[in-house]
Amino acid sequence: MLHNVKVVLVGTSHSGNIGSAARAMKVMGLTNLVLVDPQCRVDEQTLALAAGAADIAENAKIVSTLSEAVEDCALVVGSSARSRTLEWPMLEPRECGKKFVEEGENAPVALVFGRERTGLTNEELQTCHYHVCIPANPEYSSLNLAMAVQTLSYEVRMAYLDREESQYEPQEQAEYPRHKELEMFFTHLEKVTVKTQFISEEQPGKVMNKLRRLFNRARPEAQELNILRGVLTAIEKSISK
Repeated sequence: MLHNVKVVLVGTSHSGNIGSAARAMKVMGLTNLVLVDPQCRVDEQTLALAAGAADIAENAKIVSTLSEAVEDCALVVGSSARSRTLEWPMLEPRECGKKFVEEGENAPVALVFGRERTGLTNEELQTCHYHVCIPANPEYSSLNLAMAVQTLSYEVRMAYLDREESQYEPQEQAEYPRHKELEMFFTHLEKVTVKTQFISEEQPGKVMNKLRRLFNRARPEAQELNILRGVLTAIEKSISK
C-alpha cells in the first residue's frame, strides 16, 4: 500500500529540498516521488541532503503539470494553510493518514506540496479532493518543505501500522474515479451547462469552481460518476433535437 502513495512536489526551487524530502519519505517507507515543473535539478546538494535516500531522489518522476502527476490517482490531498480565501474540504493530518491507508489499497493516492515561498496556487488546490493543514504553533507556524513532508508521511505510516496490527479484516472500499476521469467529467459538465445557458460562456469560472467543490466534497464513486456522465449525454441529445 505504501508504494501507492505519491509525494508530489510542485515547482521546487531549491535542490536540497528535494533531497531532504526524499530522506523524510524513505524514513517512513514511502518511495514514490514526483516533481512537477521543478525549478532546479537533482544535483550534488540533493544527493547530499538525501543521505541514504538518494535512490528516491534520482528515480523521481518529472512532469510538467500537476494534472499529469495525479491523473491516475483516486485521492489527491494538497498541503495548505487554513487562512486561504478558497474554501475546500479540510482534513486533519491524522485523518489524512487514515484515508490514505484506506484508499491506497486499491489505487494510487497523492500528497501534494507547493512551492517553498508561495505554496500551491488556487487552481492547483482545486485539483485536490481535500486540503490538509498541519496544526502548528500559531505564534510560529513556519514549516519548511521537508518538515511538512515528514509530518504527513509519519501520519500515513502510523495509520498503516495501526491497520497492520489490527485483528479485523479491512472493509471493502468503494472504487473512486481517477483524477483524469474526474477532469473529463468537469469538462463535460461545463460544456453542457454552457449549452443549456445555465452558466455564461464568457465567465464560467466562478460557478464551475463551486461545482468542483461540490463534487469533490461529495466524492462520487466511479459508477456514480458514470451515471452523471450518462445524464449529461442525455441532456446533450435532448437539446440537439
